[in-house]
Amino acid sequence: METPAHPALKAGNAAVITGAASGIGLATAKRFAALGLRVCLADQDDAALSEAVAGIEAADRVFAQPTDVSDPASVDRLAEAVGERFGPVSVVMNNAGTGGGGDALSNPEGWQRVLGVNLMGVLHGVQRFVPAMVGSGEPGLVINTGSKQGITQPPGDTAYNVSKSGVKSLTEGLAHTLRQNPECKVTAHLLIPGFTYTGMVARFLKERPAGAWTAQQVADFLLEGIARNDFYILCPDNETTREQDEKRILWTAGDLVENRPALSRWHPDYAEAFKQFMETP
Repeated sequence: METPAHPALKAGNAAVITGAASGIGLATAKRFAALGLRVCLADQDDAALSEAVAGIEAADRVFAQPTDVSDPASVDRLAEAVGERFGPVSVVMNNAGTGGGGDALSNPEGWQRVLGVNLMGVLHGVQRFVPAMVGSGEPGLVINTGSKQGITQPPGDTAYNVSKSGVKSLTEGLAHTLRQNPECKVTAHLLIPGFTYTGMVARFLKERPAGAWTAQQVADFLLEGIARNDFYILCPDNETTREQDEKRILWTAGDLVENRPALSRWHPDYAEAFKQFMETP
């Protein structure tokens, strides 16, 4: 793989990845380490973190820090540990995520957990690391992991959708804030994975479905998107094309513009209209 064009992805620079004990976070950590970066893997699972670090070839350039991203004090400890070990941070990937929150009328505890990790965890990472990155005057890279579910809003886990909608808004606002400073060399990017076989999915599906990408494919696509300076890094998968994603996103926006019922894609009265919309070139 060629070295990505982003100047923050330079050998010797320090990177922090949350949710890095498995899945997309771990796959990206391996890619960063292969590029010569020094990488801190943060996650809640101590045993999985140790196993993850052991599986990275450049073990002398990586270390693990147990972290609960929903707790600002824990994120502070993460930043302090990275500073002591590596010094200034050039790359932050706020990737930790969880699901199982429930619909709008259920599971208050699940809502607190999902929003705490998926949304507030990203905010804590942004507010703890990015000001120093901007202040350094050096190139910096911020990657926040969103989801297509935060854009097209499929029914089911509404808490998850809400959290990922928030990550999209937060990252868009961050990108705007950064570019208001003409001296700023830090860029922000929203990773939007498709159907990916991660540890969260493996709890329900023991084998990777044919339609799912691997976490490694997502990490590769992420680096390609960063090299192109894409803000929205919208990943396809083995069952969904870019064209299909674009049409689903446009239909969702059309609910508001055309004053259709909420989530009309799943409304029986609009089933045929949606089908025709998707089939029309």
